[in-house]
Amino acid sequence: MLLSAVLVGLLPLAHALTWNNTEYMFVFGDSYSTTGYNVSAGITSPDPGYTASNGLNWVEYLRGTYNVTYTKVYNLAYGGATTDSYLVTPYLPTVQSLVNQVTLWDQYFSPAPSVAPWTTNNTLFAIFIGINDVGNAWNTNNLNETQPVFFSLLMDRYFQQVNNLYERGARNFLFLNVPPIDRAPLFIEQGSATQAAVKSALALYNTYLTDRINALQYLYPYLGSVVVYDTNTLFNTLLDNAETFSFTNITGYCDAYANGTPTTTYQTAGCEPVSTYFWLNTLHPLWFVHDVVAHGISRALS
Repeated sequence: MLLSAVLVGLLPLAHALTWNNTEYMFVFGDSYSTTGYNVSAGITSPDPGYTASNGLNWVEYLRGTYNVTYTKVYNLAYGGATTDSYLVTPYLPTVQSLVNQVTLWDQYFSPAPSVAPWTTNNTLFAIFIGINDVGNAWNTNNLNETQPVFFSLLMDRYFQQVNNLYERGARNFLFLNVPPIDRAPLFIEQGSATQAAVKSALALYNTYLTDRINALQYLYPYLGSVVVYDTNTLFNTLLDNAETFSFTNITGYCDAYANGTPTTTYQTAGCEPVSTYFWLNTLHPLWFVHDVVAHGISRALS
């Protein structure tokens, strides 16, 4: 029941790709998705597996635990990424935005190289972006526009990247919406008014995102499958049923764990075991949450 509740929709389009026959997957996103892969060092460069989850993240769980056909994953996600650094300034100028990531994909994967001979019919394009867009711009922005106008501009840039991928052969897409970051310690610590404002902003963002995705079937006649995975509902379900999932702390985190722990069962004086927290630090959930996300996605794609 939990897994079915987080599937927003599968558009009934022709030539749909399922997880069982996905041979390649390209990932674009931020710290929730990155594993530290650097395509600029070469397509076959090793993936160091750097995550913000104190363990595997959802991409790694999909690539490993729930990989049924040895899907090859190329993960261009970058920690701190926003959709477009011009619209929402990242925490460092070196951060690669979604625009930058797609530009890198153009450079290295279009046309398909011999070491990664992906095709239209065997490849999934996954995009999980917007956490930093909402988190950095819920109360302000660089262009001094109203929030609806600003998020509409963000969506324009977002789906210009989707259009770019489509024109180069992408037909099968997985979109993840923004989880309830208003319930993360970063915003809890700023008070209920800030939480409410962030919640309102991300609801607007997710609504705009869903509307744009629904429009794809009318804009692109040769789409394969388009799956929207609702991380917002999933996170809220886990947080609202904390005891069922053995979380003893869903509103804070342990300072000693914030940058990672030696093991997934680690405990230090003054804190509960790391595995009983939902949040590793101010904004990032622990590996268990990523495992549930990946399991749900594998089911949704199937």
